[in-house]
Amino acid sequence: MTIRALREGYQVIGIRRGWAGLVELVRDPEADNSASVQQLTEEIVNKAGRTGGTFLHSSRTHPGRVGRADGPAHLADRYAEETNDLTSEVLANLDFLGIDYLIPIGGDDTLSYGVRLHQEGFKVVAIPKTMDNDVPGTDYCIGFSTCVTRTIEMTNRLRTSAGSHERFLVLEVFGRYAGFTAMLPTMAGAANRCVIPEHVFSLERLTELLVEDRWRNPSRYSVLLVSEGARFEGGEMVFEDRARDAYGHAKLGGIGDQVSTRLKELAPSYNEGRKINTVTQKLGYLVRSGDPDAIDSIVPMAYGNLALDLLMASDHGRLVVLRNGRYDDMPIDVVTSTKKLVDVEQHYNVDRLRPHYRSFERRPLFLMTSES
Repeated sequence: MTIRALREGYQVIGIRRGWAGLVELVRDPEADNSASVQQLTEEIVNKAGRTGGTFLHSSRTHPGRVGRADGPAHLADRYAEETNDLTSEVLANLDFLGIDYLIPIGGDDTLSYGVRLHQEGFKVVAIPKTMDNDVPGTDYCIGFSTCVTRTIEMTNRLRTSAGSHERFLVLEVFGRYAGFTAMLPTMAGAANRCVIPEHVFSLERLTELLVEDRWRNPSRYSVLLVSEGARFEGGEMVFEDRARDAYGHAKLGGIGDQVSTRLKELAPSYNEGRKINTVTQKLGYLVRSGDPDAIDSIVPMAYGNLALDLLMASDHGRLVVLRNGRYDDMPIDVVTSTKKLVDVEQHYNVDRLRPHYRSFERRPLFLMTSES
């Protein structure tokens, strides 16, 4: 997108550290704002386009909810409340930079502030990018395919240890509210069972199923994928700590360890009194590291060019999407008007604790969409 835009005669500026760059910018022509913005050239983006991650970096900044201690020093005397809305500063900074169109790329948190700027009258075209694949309105978010690919690969590597020691293999994956990152690898055969945020599961039933799976396996092991936001009956979401970011989220982590401990305690009841040990691993950032796979090399290119097409047509307030296998766009407000979750009734067997394997005819590539 950047290379084409440059060749069309546009100037392209990268905002560093996400929304933080637009909060911390100093509106002074003599100020050094290199930590907030970066002029993009063909040379810069040619190198970055072949790798994962973001050379512009990211943050968890929400300009509409900036804590007093987190605000930039040059605004401290003007915004002294416990929580401050710096949207007026962001708009003034965009004007100072001479930016006519903004193309935010991210998940529902990042894009929700893009919706805010659209509502304030700024021209925004949004691109969905999150490995959780949970941005409403689109079947696909950049990063999801690589996440699924890595999860399958790493699960298959860890089978070696699980099989050698005849254990349960319990893997915790990302997924705060939506279980797509556990569902798709399980559907692809990486795991016997998965537990997801959309269904509160029974530990006893899970243990019974995993013991059955283990006995059916000649190597005497079974595999479970656990979404980080999953909850068992009588339990709650598990947090690393209770500190919350600007979007109100506490950092999740630890449900995999809790489930692993309970599986060891319950296993003898379903295994003729004999205990079963576990191999437990939190995949976390491992599945979002390294180079993108083929789909995550193609889709960003297409999304970027679609965003530029909208910009050149003077269209804005849109979200670039993939729907039913075709590229399209829709009103950006969809990001905040609904939630994208696994449709448990259609896609998840709550008794078997695994995806349904039925009705694949005419389904989209990744099976579970905003409409289903």
